[in-house]
Amino acid sequence: MSDQDQDQQVAATPIAPPERSGLLRPDEPMRQEGMNWFVLRVASNKESSVQQTLLRKVQIEGMAHLVGRILVPTEKTKTVKGGKVKITETKLYPGYVFVEMRLEPDGRIPQDVFFLIKETTGVGDFVGTAGRPTAMKEHEIEKMLIDSRKPEDEPSVKLVFAKGEHVVIKEGPFQSYEGTVDEVLPEKGLVRVLVTIFGRQAPIELEEWMIGKADEQ
Repeated sequence: MSDQDQDQQVAATPIAPPERSGLLRPDEPMRQEGMNWFVLRVASNKESSVQQTLLRKVQIEGMAHLVGRILVPTEKTKTVKGGKVKITETKLYPGYVFVEMRLEPDGRIPQDVFFLIKETTGVGDFVGTAGRPTAMKEHEIEKMLIDSRKPEDEPSVKLVFAKGEHVVIKEGPFQSYEGTVDEVLPEKGLVRVLVTIFGRQAPIELEEWMIGKADEQ
């Protein structure tokens, strides 16, 4: 059976329990006893499919004692354009999947685990040297796990402008006017800009996509 056929067969298997594939619960430990976290390089835009395929393979092969959690931290953001809200999910670490594993005493990946991972479509290599993956450091694990615990119920609006920044209006009735950012309103997806109109400064609330940085024009 080819690698592709194996992946397709695995893909038809019921998904792993949510606590192993989604966001972490607040009470989950940093690492399971005897295991550590490692970084796996994967093909671009294959992070989620690699994660789900590996979770299923581990379940099928009964390797939960060797491979723990497998994570792809993401965040949801919302943008506002034309009064319409669009929610986008983005990967915080594109090109990487985080795998919790138990290594051999000499620091190598157990042979069965090595082939299970390497024969999965989209998988590259672990971050490390000479066939020995390098374990993540404490602060790296902590940050990654915090990212994996972020609530997704209320996606945030990310605005790239800051108070006092010089901007130019690109769309709308005040197109080509320049002004200064007076206030950022992320909950509304708006930026308030002070613009000089007929010799007087006036505040105008604009959606972020309607303005640009003046020094980039």
